[in-house]
Amino acid sequence: MADYFQNGLITTIHNLSDRKVDELEQELLQFKDQGSPMALVLPSLFSELEGPALKNIVSELQKVPYLDEVIIGLDRADAGQFAFAKEYFKPLRQRFTILWNDGDRLKGVNRLLEEHSLAPDQPGKGRNVWFCLGYFLASGRAKTVALHDCDITTYDRSMLAKLFYPVANPTFGFKFCKGYYYRAANRKLNGRVTRLLITPLVRALKVLCKDQGFLDYINSFRYPLAGEFCMYHDVVTNIRIPSDWGLEIGVLSEVYRNYALNKICQVDIADHYDHKHQPLSEGDPEAGLSRMSLDISKAFFRKLAILGEVFSTEFFRSLKATYYRMALDAIEQYYADATMNGLVLDRHAEESAVEMFAKNLTRAGEIYLATPEEVPFMPAWNRVVSAIPDIFDRLKEAVEEDNR
Repeated sequence: MADYFQNGLITTIHNLSDRKVDELEQELLQFKDQGSPMALVLPSLFSELEGPALKNIVSELQKVPYLDEVIIGLDRADAGQFAFAKEYFKPLRQRFTILWNDGDRLKGVNRLLEEHSLAPDQPGKGRNVWFCLGYFLASGRAKTVALHDCDITTYDRSMLAKLFYPVANPTFGFKFCKGYYYRAANRKLNGRVTRLLITPLVRALKVLCKDQGFLDYINSFRYPLAGEFCMYHDVVTNIRIPSDWGLEIGVLSEVYRNYALNKICQVDIADHYDHKHQPLSEGDPEAGLSRMSLDISKAFFRKLAILGEVFSTEFFRSLKATYYRMALDAIEQYYADATMNGLVLDRHAEESAVEMFAKNLTRAGEIYLATPEEVPFMPAWNRVVSAIPDIFDRLKEAVEEDNR
């Protein structure tokens, strides 16, 4: 059950009623006709085409009447798998375009970017999204773009309508919208990284850092790691996207830098949400939630350094201790919440995750201090265009030739 409480620096749009999705879609059709065509970006691994989640997503998208274009970023696919993907997405009623990131033509575009020291330095979701947003700008067919993951097992088209609505509605004036939702499955609380890392980390940083504005801003988001967001086209040209697991925090920090808070909002898009779960990976810092926690921690340190915070080994020792205490207190809160609602919360598993996150905070701090020259962000597209004026023509030609 939602409430109407506004408890942060940004506007929260709640799900206060059971409004029919058809009504929202009719209004979105009107916004489209008033000059706000809409595109959806789907960053995908080929393996996701073999699972049930994406099949249902495609089935739901077929029913969406206001969407003009679907842009699919396809990773880890050979030629045969790319051909399969073109058939796979044919049921979509909207125009769709696939960016075959492993194909020769897009590799050629990447080599051109490398010549100007502008190419993403590592594969992954961030790189996939960056190229998709570049194509969104290059095609020029839409004014508003939304993005969501391809592993959502509880997907229905109302999620997309709610995600688009705040930015597409011309009377609101929002430039960026973040989705949020309640994470639970099989009678267990999920969302471990948000619950056990992000929230206590932000609160610990607020104890130790001088600048409070950015931390209060992040703390205003109910689910800052949600992979669902929507933005107006001019936002896309100016933001730098991280290439690692810090994608969501990095995007939020860029929007904070570029826009007034009254241009940013979050919206409740689902009563229940579930997707593929990453393993904890305690023994492998390059995989699963262990790698995610490292990259997210570094994203926070980079942003706070930009805002003038000075870091040291002693700071990170204090941060670890403060975070650990706050995370353990959070587990007590979640335990009470889960128990009263008839849900299961495994204290041992929760504390094991917190112990790993605490260790990774220290490790992330060591990495940050040892590599101050690291440039984790991919360049904004307006910089790329400045260096290579015809890059959009080249990108568009490569993608569309692949699709032909």
